Amino acid sequence: MAGIDQIEFKLVFDSWYNPIRNFLYYKTGDIQSAEDIAQDVFLKIWEKRDEIKKDSVKSLLYTIANNLFLNKIERQKVAFKFEQYYQPGKTTDAPDFDLEMKEFDNKLQKALADLDEKKRTVFLMNRIDGFTYKEIAGNLDITVKAVEKRMEKALAFLKMRMNVNL
Repeated sequence: MAGIDQIEFKLVFDSWYNPIRNFLYYKTGDIQSAEDIAQDVFLKIWEKRDEIKKDSVKSLLYTIANNLFLNKIERQKVAFKFEQYYQPGKTTDAPDFDLEMKEFDNKLQKALADLDEKKRTVFLMNRIDGFTYKEIAGNLDITVKAVEKRMEKALAFLKMRMNVNL
């Protein structure tokens, strides 16, 4: 029978919270971020407790932790790139520029949030981090063909949502 009950979850949490938090601390260099992400990891485990195979909990914990870490970094990079491009106080010719930029940013953030995790990860690793498809495939332990498919679908989704060429 798959799944873990409340007692088993507590055992998993007690056994793995510190190692997961430390793993995230090594990646982030920030204990508060590491603790926040670690809590999210265990929240996801709790939400999926009925689907979890007991013998795969450890690898699942580290996979979720790494994915949540990557998602956090990707969101920060998108915000950073936007901030570099858009500088408040900068004079523009169009009086509605600030409003348009806010609307565009909101639309972009919503579109990225609506992408499923796999496509969003591939898209941001390529477009923000500058990873090649081969590097992404190695990092995510998938084939280059899978990366290509995810990117193709991500681009189609974002083009449709944003009405732009990416």
